[in-house]
Amino acid sequence: MILYIAEKPSLGRAIADVLPKPHKKGDGFIEAANGDCVSWCVGHLLEQAEPDVYNPEFKSWKFEHLPIVPDKWQLKPKATTRSQLTVLKRLVKQANTLVNAGDPDREGQLLVDEVIAYLGVTGDKLHQTQRLLISDLNPQAVKRALTQLRSNREFIPLSTSALARSRADWLYGMNMTRAYTIQGKKVGYQGVLSVGRVQTPLLGLVVRRDEEIANFQSKPFYEVLAHLATQKQETFSAKWQPSEACLPYMDEEGRVLARGLAQNVVSRINDKSAVITQLVSKDKKQYPPLPYSLSALQIDAAKRFGMSAKDVLDTCQSLYERHKLITYPRSDSRYLPVEQHSLAPLVLKAISGGAAELLQQVDAPDHRLKSKAWDDKKVDAHHAIVPTEKTANLSSLSLREKQLYLHVARQYLAQFYPAYCYGETTVQVTIEGGLFNTKARQDKSLGWKQLFARQESHGNKSIEKKPADESTSTDDADNDEFSGQLPPLTLGQVLHCTQGELLEKNTQPPKAFTDATLLGAMTGINRYVTDANIRKILKETDGLGTEATRAGIIELLFKRSFLQRLGKSIVSTEVGKGLINSLPVSATSPDMTALWEASLNSICRKETSYQAFMQPLLDTLFTLIQNAGAQLPTALNGLKGQGYGKSTSGKSGYRKSTYRKASNGLKTTATKASGAKNSVTKNSGTKSRARKPLAV
Repeated sequence: MILYIAEKPSLGRAIADVLPKPHKKGDGFIEAANGDCVSWCVGHLLEQAEPDVYNPEFKSWKFEHLPIVPDKWQLKPKATTRSQLTVLKRLVKQANTLVNAGDPDREGQLLVDEVIAYLGVTGDKLHQTQRLLISDLNPQAVKRALTQLRSNREFIPLSTSALARSRADWLYGMNMTRAYTIQGKKVGYQGVLSVGRVQTPLLGLVVRRDEEIANFQSKPFYEVLAHLATQKQETFSAKWQPSEACLPYMDEEGRVLARGLAQNVVSRINDKSAVITQLVSKDKKQYPPLPYSLSALQIDAAKRFGMSAKDVLDTCQSLYERHKLITYPRSDSRYLPVEQHSLAPLVLKAISGGAAELLQQVDAPDHRLKSKAWDDKKVDAHHAIVPTEKTANLSSLSLREKQLYLHVARQYLAQFYPAYCYGETTVQVTIEGGLFNTKARQDKSLGWKQLFARQESHGNKSIEKKPADESTSTDDADNDEFSGQLPPLTLGQVLHCTQGELLEKNTQPPKAFTDATLLGAMTGINRYVTDANIRKILKETDGLGTEATRAGIIELLFKRSFLQRLGKSIVSTEVGKGLINSLPVSATSPDMTALWEASLNSICRKETSYQAFMQPLLDTLFTLIQNAGAQLPTALNGLKGQGYGKSTSGKSGYRKSTYRKASNGLKTTATKASGAKNSVTKNSGTKSRARKPLAV
């Protein structure tokens, strides 16, 4: 008998639907006509044991116990899903072959692996366990996936990475939360101070942004426009480019701060001749924006529809599980396997049948085109979020579901259109020795952009609304530099500067974070990393948290009253500010956790070992706890937070298991994936023990 172990019931039912019928439905499983069975987890069936399981003394929160580090790790069944674990235990024993059908990411891999390990599967049965990767719940896609089973052993690094993440988050979150909660009580703070390796740096980003805004002092700066005319009285404008001689009067952003300097330029160029000293015209192309990853979709949906990260994730899950209209949504990839290109005619047919409005007044997509999105080298366990072959009934979808489905479908359609072609002209004009520049762009062929063109009346002009996620080159990133239209011009042509215009502007404070910009900060965290060497290592590939956790982390900070919403803005509360200003900079900046993510990804790629990741973490944790005990968090004086009440975990008065979700809003679990041992041993929790190598 083959036993398929899915991550959740919906995935289990999708697998069973394509197995031989008739089916026999049991309690927690489905048996096919050929005797094979499908069962499932319900999220994590196992959770990490709490500290008092390792040592009863740890039930009471005392600083002398810290840091608490298990010599060996223990998992325990979750009380709410114990019955399903019992079902799996019986089925695993009966099965000849096991198939891990967790979601196609590192957490999905671990979730099933930890159950297989906990139930004592060893020997040939463990060695022959297979992996089923499903990213589309429609029957035809599930059937294809069943013909492409792989050895589960190929995914040991993925499971080990998830295991390292889980244990590291538990160690860091539990120990740091206990340390600062205990210290906070000493200065009168009545509440749990939740600290985590992802949530706390994220909170730090918001707190520092809020402080920048509060401390910002606006300064005036000045620009000069030259209004120019040809002999035929065709007009356009060009902007003054200050020379090096002006540097003493400029700020670090290149803005002129001296009004007199700018006014002098205006008076010098009024009613003067001008000469075109540089004229460059280039034909350029812009290729279609890539299909969506979850974060890219969340950022775009926040900008366009005002949706929170959690709203987008929940809606996508519904489109994936309930409606089966999109592929697996918790994806960090924006690329597609080349093999999937053969499905393009079917997917395009489904879109044109169910979402015909996307193709109104545009050319038909060409399924033969292959954009840069199709790249096997950039696809691992999962690929970009794209529509399935199922035709949508938009009337059966909620407003949010319809908006996101159309968004995903449009982005997929773009892959089957040619590049957007345009001409770009850069003009440099010299007036009385000063340089003035302008740029203009002229559409030549809209290509994929016709899918996104929406004409809106705006005075006498029509403005094209382009996709917020549109990929732009560095050449045209700043569209403010582009004027509307330029008259025919030639190099050396003499013009007349009819008037110089002084523009007085004021420097603006940084903007408060929104859902879109906070997600953007998490995915592009390298911009906020302070250490140049770390920033170089990270480049632009590693983010804060993962696709599956980012929405939960943001929501967690709201639940803990560390963040609040003011309109569309996300700002920190007084408690959030107090916590960040009480912690060491290393705990509140993204450097450490961004490196964690880089290391965890390296484990996935077999470039780093579990032990090489965990041991430096322990050394860092030991130092952080030592520092926490050396000073009091005075920034929290007089503040009161959530989580304080009657004791359920000893004498301390702090709620039981608060630290369990302190690190990232997810249930942190451990497993004996890849041969890890998980027996119970007592751990003294002494500081010297924390220096020992951590057992796998």
